[in-house]
Amino acid sequence: MQTSVTFKNIDPSDHLKAYVSEKLDRLDKFLDNPAEANVVLAVEKFRHIAEINIAGDKLTIIGSEETNDMYSAIDMALDKLEKQIKKSKQKIRERRSTSKNRNRSMLEEADHLPDEDTERQIKIRNIEYKPMDIEEAVLQMDLIEDNFLVFTNARSDRINVLYRRRDGHYGLIQPNS
Repeated sequence: MQTSVTFKNIDPSDHLKAYVSEKLDRLDKFLDNPAEANVVLAVEKFRHIAEINIAGDKLTIIGSEETNDMYSAIDMALDKLEKQIKKSKQKIRERRSTSKNRNRSMLEEADHLPDEDTERQIKIRNIEYKPMDIEEAVLQMDLIEDNFLVFTNARSDRINVLYRRRDGHYGLIQPNS
């Protein structure tokens, strides 16, 4: 990881630079590609502030922490960065898995689409039907959103289809005796 360390109101120290770069190297295992880290170490009165920006792997992460000790501020900021990197990587994994599932279902649908030279595709839908009177079937049609209802006619014990016509009335399809 390429690291640049900037000091504000504090004397530049090779020991602090080495400490920061050593700690940032442990974050390399979470990043797939090389990243750049910009570290700003500042002192304001009694506060020691460590601000770390990491840019790489199509994400930019910023972590900042202030304490009474510079080393603890660096450690706490790096802990924050580690959590953020793990969280963003997990989001990316989840997005990839859902997009793979979507692509797979699109490919399956494309496999089932008919060619121009072949026959039309028939969509099969299994439904449950139960015995009821025609009046009860009309009441059921008012409750459901479908344009048809398949049921067993309680009087004739035969399968009937009740459908909603374009004019708003109902139609009934029943087999001949």
